[in-house]
Amino acid sequence: MSTKPTTTGLEWTEMDQRAVDTVRVLAADAVQKVGNGHPGTAMSLAPAAYTLFQKVMRHDPADAEWTGRDRFVLSAGHSSLTLYIQLYLAGFGLELDDLKAFRTWGSKTPGHPEYGHTTGVETTTGPLGQGVANAVGMAMAARYERGLFDPEAAAGTSPFDHYIYAIAGDGCLQEGISAEASSMAGHQKLGNLILLWDDNHISIEGDTETAISEDTEKRYEAYGWHVQRVEPKADGDLDPEALYAAIEAAKAVTDRPSFIAMRSIIAWPAPNAQNTEAAHGSALGAEEVAATKRVLGFDPEKDFEVSDEVLAHTRAALDRGRDAKAEWEKAFGEWRTANPEHAATFDRVRAGELPEGWEQHLPVFETGKAVATRAASGKVLQALGAVVPELWGGSADLAGSNNTTIDKNSSFLPVGNPLPEADPYGRTIHFGIREHSMAAEMNGIALHGNTRIYGGTFLVFSDYMRNAVRLSALMHLPVTYVWTHDSIGLGEDGPTHQPVEHLASLRAIPGLNVVRPADANETALAWGEINKRWTKEFGKGAPHGLALTRQGVPTYEPNAEGVAKGGYVLFDAEGGEPQAVLIATGSEVHLAVEAREQLQAAGVPTRVVSMPCVEWFEEQDQAYKDSVLPPAVKARVAVEAGIGLTWHKYVGDAGRIVSLEHFGASADGKVLFREFGFTPENVAAAARESIDAAAR
Repeated sequence: MSTKPTTTGLEWTEMDQRAVDTVRVLAADAVQKVGNGHPGTAMSLAPAAYTLFQKVMRHDPADAEWTGRDRFVLSAGHSSLTLYIQLYLAGFGLELDDLKAFRTWGSKTPGHPEYGHTTGVETTTGPLGQGVANAVGMAMAARYERGLFDPEAAAGTSPFDHYIYAIAGDGCLQEGISAEASSMAGHQKLGNLILLWDDNHISIEGDTETAISEDTEKRYEAYGWHVQRVEPKADGDLDPEALYAAIEAAKAVTDRPSFIAMRSIIAWPAPNAQNTEAAHGSALGAEEVAATKRVLGFDPEKDFEVSDEVLAHTRAALDRGRDAKAEWEKAFGEWRTANPEHAATFDRVRAGELPEGWEQHLPVFETGKAVATRAASGKVLQALGAVVPELWGGSADLAGSNNTTIDKNSSFLPVGNPLPEADPYGRTIHFGIREHSMAAEMNGIALHGNTRIYGGTFLVFSDYMRNAVRLSALMHLPVTYVWTHDSIGLGEDGPTHQPVEHLASLRAIPGLNVVRPADANETALAWGEINKRWTKEFGKGAPHGLALTRQGVPTYEPNAEGVAKGGYVLFDAEGGEPQAVLIATGSEVHLAVEAREQLQAAGVPTRVVSMPCVEWFEEQDQAYKDSVLPPAVKARVAVEAGIGLTWHKYVGDAGRIVSLEHFGASADGKVLFREFGFTPENVAAAARESIDAAAR
């Protein structure tokens, strides 16, 4: 581990210090005004955040989505004022009234930073540790982006070279997700990632000695990071000169991510609140705010005091940003001239468009043949991979089971990795057995932009990923989760590995589209629809979760329009209007089809509806939904090998649901389906019950 460097090129004036002190009083005032929030960390981190936004990062406040910008992630999202105040001072669009409206209805300054809501916020943070993993994903995406558009450039010379900066607190590093992500970053040797740790020794319950005693810096050294410690000044305040020097030293280390431990005193320099747990999550109180202002040389009678001189000084970031962007655009123009093919790809990807004719590469599978939908998905990925270079992804050490290897000869691994397929710009990511961080890293990759990401594991392990999946939906991110082994049909691994509640639970997440295709052709068409929904014409994106079978299922004729609408008539009633409608998903569709054959043979006209995606179906107009599920037909049966929560609204009072309301067991999948009632005979019997109930 390195201690703080002794030389620095930082220019730090009295006006810089006054700006930092302004940040502190603004943080105290904002929380005091609304009556709740987290003032202490924003106060103590003021020198670090100011140094990043005013002295270090390459960004243009007038163009927050500039491709060449550095990224900043506030993993300690509860300290949102740390970010908001810097966005205000630098000129990203926030103004003083926005800080005064902190944590109130309709404001641009919600309690935790929200991507897409406030200009300059690169990711939604709040659940601790997520931001660390987001930053790791961004760093991975930056490397893949470079390989996609400028692979031959010497280190540090490409317009696609930039840094990812993140600030994390004690809570972030205690959460297990950050350990997973930090291990991944060290393994990947992400030299473009710099993580600043706010080592303030305080959490909600008091001194962190209550919960943790490990040597965090040694832990990061063990992960393979370059580690430095920045000691505070004699008065206890963060030392911007030492921090700046540490950041410059970190940037010089290109073969490892960098970890900078910053010892700070929470709520510094509040006379009584500093170094207390109360300063973490409560307003300081009027007397303490006034006392802090006196210490810093501000008028205690004035609130939200920002001098014209300070604001003019910090808004010079707009001029610096304009100049930095102009310099970058010159280099970018030279790159375009020298790399016309890569430039054309960049323009297409940046526009959110897919290559011309890409749909023609979607495989069509032979009808009648039994194919596992996980296997079909693998065929689709390999077919699309050949024509969609921005598509990449992998699995949480389950690639052989998930069928997520887009290119077996190209693994995303750093220079120096001994594997023969290792390529720093490789297509296939080996996330390791780290499902939670995989999902959050995928979010970071999507947030970074200019690539399309997917990642796989077993459906039952979506539980490990849930918080990150929820954030995917909250941020409307176009990521795709490939969840295989989607029911008791996986068989002998038993109830620990058999998802029962997962489909209904995931469908409960607003904005997540859960897609459970019935067969190989639905799988290919579902991938096609997901790709289309990644394009900008759909407006806000959405994450998708593909739930795929381990076992083979019969293949039916493809119906592209029906799949895209989420639900459609797979087989209609014969011999008259339908007396019953059977609704099914995934591996249970073929059971509904066989049950229909039995009912038709008994003179009961029966319709089978395949509903691969409830969310897509709900997007359709009522006329279409009624054409698939006629309101006049009250006899309905839903069939899905999981709990039946999803289906009550579709079957109605007279309907029946063939579901699994308990855990599975260890046996062959076919045995389990039979023993738990997933048979054509049981589905047909449920239909007869529903017909009788509807007639009453």
